[in-house]
Amino acid sequence: MSVTATAAEAADAQLSLAERAYRELRDRLIMLDIRPGEPINDGQLATALEIGRTPVREALKRLEMDHLVVSYPRRGTFATIVDITALADVSELRRALEPLAARKAALSANARMREELAALADDIQRLEDDGPGTATDLMRYDLDVHRSIYRAAGNPHLEETLIRLDNLATRIWCLVLDKVPTVAGHITEHVQLLKAIVDGDAEQAADLALEHITSFEETIRKVL
Repeated sequence: MSVTATAAEAADAQLSLAERAYRELRDRLIMLDIRPGEPINDGQLATALEIGRTPVREALKRLEMDHLVVSYPRRGTFATIVDITALADVSELRRALEPLAARKAALSANARMREELAALADDIQRLEDDGPGTATDLMRYDLDVHRSIYRAAGNPHLEETLIRLDNLATRIWCLVLDKVPTVAGHITEHVQLLKAIVDGDAEQAADLALEHITSFEETIRKVL
Protein backbone atom coordinates (compact mmCIF):
# COMPACT_ATOMS: atom_id res chain seq x y z
CA MET A 1 0.00 0.00 0.00
CA SER A 2 1.36 3.45 -0.92
CA VAL A 3 2.07 6.22 1.55
CA THR A 4 -0.61 8.37 -0.07
CA ALA A 5 -3.21 5.59 0.13
CA THR A 6 -2.49 5.15 3.84
CA ALA A 7 -2.84 8.89 4.44
CA ALA A 8 -6.10 8.98 2.49
CA GLU A 9 -7.55 6.09 4.51
CA ALA A 10 -6.65 7.80 7.78
CA ALA A 11 -8.36 10.99 6.62
CA ASP A 12 -11.46 9.09 5.45
CA ALA A 13 -11.85 7.55 8.89
CA GLN A 14 -12.54 11.03 10.28
CA LEU A 15 -15.23 11.93 7.76
CA SER A 16 -18.90 12.27 8.58
CA LEU A 17 -21.29 9.72 7.09
CA ALA A 18 -22.67 12.35 4.71
CA GLU A 19 -19.17 13.29 3.56
CA ARG A 20 -18.23 9.65 3.08
CA ALA A 21 -21.38 9.08 1.04
CA TYR A 22 -20.72 12.20 -1.00
CA ARG A 23 -17.14 11.24 -1.88
CA GLU A 24 -18.00 7.64 -2.69
CA LEU A 25 -20.93 8.56 -4.94
CA ARG A 26 -19.04 11.45 -6.50
CA ASP A 27 -16.22 9.18 -7.61
CA ARG A 28 -18.61 6.52 -8.90
CA LEU A 29 -20.32 9.17 -10.99
CA ILE A 30 -17.03 10.64 -12.22
CA MET A 31 -15.62 7.26 -13.24
CA LEU A 32 -18.99 6.35 -14.85
CA ASP A 33 -19.45 3.37 -12.54
CA ILE A 34 -22.90 4.94 -12.26
CA ARG A 35 -23.69 5.43 -15.93
CA PRO A 36 -24.93 8.75 -17.35
CA GLY A 37 -28.73 8.87 -17.26
CA GLU A 38 -28.95 5.97 -14.79
CA PRO A 39 -31.65 6.33 -12.10
CA ILE A 40 -30.39 6.66 -8.55
CA ASN A 41 -32.26 5.00 -5.69
CA ASP A 42 -31.26 6.42 -2.32
CA GLY A 43 -32.48 3.33 -0.46
CA GLN A 44 -30.36 0.98 -2.57
CA LEU A 45 -27.34 3.26 -2.22
CA ALA A 46 -27.77 3.43 1.55
CA THR A 47 -27.78 -0.37 1.70
CA ALA A 48 -24.77 -0.65 -0.58
CA LEU A 49 -22.80 1.93 1.42
CA GLU A 50 -24.02 0.49 4.73
CA ILE A 51 -25.21 3.87 6.01
CA GLY A 52 -28.60 5.49 6.51
CA ARG A 53 -30.73 7.18 3.89
CA THR A 54 -30.31 10.65 5.42
CA PRO A 55 -26.53 10.91 4.72
CA VAL A 56 -27.14 9.61 1.19
CA ARG A 57 -29.83 12.21 0.57
CA GLU A 58 -27.52 14.95 1.88
CA ALA A 59 -24.81 13.68 -0.46
CA LEU A 60 -27.19 13.70 -3.43
CA LYS A 61 -28.11 17.34 -2.76
CA ARG A 62 -24.44 18.29 -2.96
CA LEU A 63 -23.93 16.20 -6.08
CA GLU A 64 -26.78 18.05 -7.76
CA MET A 65 -24.92 21.32 -7.09
CA ASP A 66 -21.86 19.70 -8.70
CA HIS A 67 -23.94 18.93 -11.84
CA LEU A 68 -23.33 15.20 -11.37
CA VAL A 69 -26.96 14.27 -10.62
CA VAL A 70 -30.28 15.88 -11.45
CA SER A 71 -33.63 15.48 -9.70
CA TYR A 72 -37.05 15.75 -11.33
CA PRO A 73 -40.35 16.08 -9.42
CA ARG A 74 -42.26 12.77 -9.34
CA ARG A 75 -39.59 11.11 -11.51
CA GLY A 76 -36.63 10.78 -9.18
CA THR A 77 -32.89 11.40 -9.31
CA PHE A 78 -30.61 10.49 -12.20
CA ALA A 79 -26.92 10.67 -13.07
CA THR A 80 -26.46 13.60 -15.42
CA ILE A 81 -25.60 13.06 -19.06
CA VAL A 82 -21.96 13.83 -19.84
CA ASP A 83 -21.98 17.14 -21.70
CA ILE A 84 -19.11 16.94 -24.20
CA THR A 85 -19.97 20.43 -25.46
CA ALA A 86 -18.85 21.77 -22.06
CA LEU A 87 -15.24 20.76 -22.76
CA ALA A 88 -14.27 24.17 -24.15
CA ASP A 89 -15.75 26.08 -21.21
CA VAL A 90 -14.25 23.72 -18.62
CA SER A 91 -10.85 23.77 -20.31
CA GLU A 92 -10.85 27.57 -20.53
CA LEU A 93 -11.21 27.82 -16.76
CA ARG A 94 -8.73 25.03 -16.06
CA ARG A 95 -6.08 26.67 -18.25
CA ALA A 96 -6.33 29.73 -16.03
CA LEU A 97 -6.67 28.05 -12.65
CA GLU A 98 -4.56 24.87 -12.82
CA PRO A 99 -1.27 26.81 -13.27
CA LEU A 100 -2.31 29.08 -10.40
CA ALA A 101 -2.88 26.09 -8.12
CA ALA A 102 0.42 24.48 -9.13
CA ARG A 103 2.29 27.74 -8.54
CA LYS A 104 0.69 28.28 -5.14
CA ALA A 105 1.38 24.67 -4.13
CA ALA A 106 5.06 25.06 -5.04
CA LEU A 107 5.30 28.21 -2.96
CA SER A 108 3.17 27.37 0.07
CA ALA A 109 2.89 23.59 0.57
CA ASN A 110 4.13 22.52 3.99
CA ALA A 111 6.68 19.76 4.57
CA ARG A 112 4.07 17.05 5.11
CA MET A 113 2.26 17.93 1.88
CA ARG A 114 5.54 17.92 -0.05
CA GLU A 115 6.27 14.44 1.33
CA GLU A 116 2.86 13.23 0.16
CA LEU A 117 3.36 14.73 -3.30
CA ALA A 118 6.81 13.18 -3.56
CA ALA A 119 5.39 9.79 -2.56
CA LEU A 120 2.67 10.14 -5.19
CA ALA A 121 5.29 10.96 -7.82
CA ASP A 122 7.19 7.80 -6.82
CA ASP A 123 4.00 5.73 -7.10
CA ILE A 124 3.38 7.00 -10.62
CA GLN A 125 7.01 6.54 -11.61
CA ARG A 126 6.74 2.88 -10.62
CA LEU A 127 3.86 2.51 -13.09
CA GLU A 128 6.37 2.84 -15.91
CA ASP A 129 8.51 0.08 -14.40
CA ASP A 130 5.79 -2.33 -13.27
CA GLY A 131 3.26 -1.75 -16.05
CA PRO A 132 0.59 0.95 -16.24
CA GLY A 133 -2.41 -1.11 -15.13
CA THR A 134 -5.87 -0.52 -16.55
CA ALA A 135 -7.01 2.77 -18.01
CA THR A 136 -9.43 3.13 -15.10
CA ASP A 137 -6.58 2.67 -12.59
CA LEU A 138 -4.66 5.39 -14.37
CA MET A 139 -7.59 7.78 -14.26
CA ARG A 140 -7.82 7.28 -10.51
CA TYR A 141 -4.18 8.32 -10.25
CA ASP A 142 -5.04 11.39 -12.32
CA LEU A 143 -7.75 12.34 -9.83
CA ASP A 144 -5.40 11.77 -6.88
CA VAL A 145 -2.71 14.00 -8.37
CA HIS A 146 -4.99 16.90 -9.14
CA ARG A 147 -6.80 16.79 -5.80
CA SER A 148 -3.49 16.62 -3.93
CA ILE A 149 -2.15 19.66 -5.77
CA TYR A 150 -5.34 21.63 -5.16
CA ARG A 151 -5.17 20.82 -1.45
CA ALA A 152 -1.48 21.78 -1.28
CA ALA A 153 -2.28 25.17 -2.85
CA GLY A 154 -3.83 26.17 0.47
CA ASN A 155 -6.85 28.06 -0.90
CA PRO A 156 -10.10 26.21 -0.14
CA HIS A 157 -12.12 28.25 -2.64
CA LEU A 158 -9.65 27.51 -5.43
CA GLU A 159 -9.58 23.85 -4.36
CA GLU A 160 -13.37 23.52 -4.43
CA THR A 161 -13.65 25.20 -7.84
CA LEU A 162 -10.92 23.10 -9.42
CA ILE A 163 -12.24 19.83 -8.02
CA ARG A 164 -15.61 20.50 -9.64
CA LEU A 165 -14.00 21.37 -12.96
CA ASP A 166 -11.69 18.36 -12.83
CA ASN A 167 -14.64 16.10 -12.03
CA LEU A 168 -16.49 17.27 -15.14
CA ALA A 169 -13.36 16.93 -17.29
CA THR A 170 -12.70 13.42 -15.98
CA ARG A 171 -16.24 12.33 -16.86
CA ILE A 172 -15.65 13.45 -20.45
CA TRP A 173 -12.32 11.59 -20.50
CA CYS A 174 -13.91 8.41 -19.13
CA LEU A 175 -16.68 8.60 -21.73
CA VAL A 176 -14.14 8.37 -24.57
CA LEU A 177 -11.58 6.22 -22.74
CA ASP A 178 -12.00 3.26 -25.10
CA LYS A 179 -11.21 5.52 -28.07
CA VAL A 180 -7.96 6.91 -26.64
CA PRO A 181 -4.93 4.82 -27.69
CA THR A 182 -3.31 5.16 -24.26
CA VAL A 183 -3.57 7.35 -21.18
CA ALA A 184 -0.30 6.19 -19.63
CA GLY A 185 1.67 9.13 -21.03
CA HIS A 186 -0.94 11.58 -19.79
CA ILE A 187 -0.58 10.19 -16.25
CA THR A 188 3.21 9.96 -16.19
CA GLU A 189 3.36 13.65 -17.16
CA HIS A 190 2.45 14.26 -13.54
CA VAL A 191 5.83 13.09 -12.27
CA GLN A 192 7.67 16.19 -13.47
CA LEU A 193 4.84 18.42 -12.29
CA LEU A 194 4.83 16.92 -8.80
CA LYS A 195 8.61 17.13 -8.53
CA ALA A 196 8.57 20.80 -9.56
CA ILE A 197 6.07 21.51 -6.78
CA VAL A 198 8.08 19.52 -4.23
CA ASP A 199 11.22 21.44 -5.24
CA GLY A 200 9.42 24.78 -4.91
CA ASP A 201 9.90 25.67 -8.58
CA ALA A 202 6.71 27.68 -8.97
CA GLU A 203 7.16 28.83 -12.57
CA GLN A 204 8.10 25.36 -13.81
CA ALA A 205 5.12 23.90 -11.97
CA ALA A 206 2.76 26.43 -13.54
CA ASP A 207 4.16 25.81 -17.03
CA LEU A 208 3.85 22.03 -16.67
CA ALA A 209 0.28 22.33 -15.35
CA LEU A 210 -0.71 24.39 -18.37
CA GLU A 211 0.95 21.93 -20.75
CA HIS A 212 -0.88 19.07 -19.07
CA ILE A 213 -4.31 20.68 -19.37
CA THR A 214 -3.67 21.69 -22.99
CA SER A 215 -2.55 18.14 -23.84
CA PHE A 216 -5.69 16.74 -22.20
CA GLU A 217 -8.00 18.93 -24.28
CA GLU A 218 -6.13 18.17 -27.51
CA THR A 219 -6.30 14.42 -26.89
CA ILE A 220 -10.05 14.54 -26.24
CA ARG A 221 -10.74 16.63 -29.33
CA LYS A 222 -8.88 14.16 -31.54
CA VAL A 223 -11.27 11.34 -30.63
CA LEU A 224 -14.53 13.29 -30.56
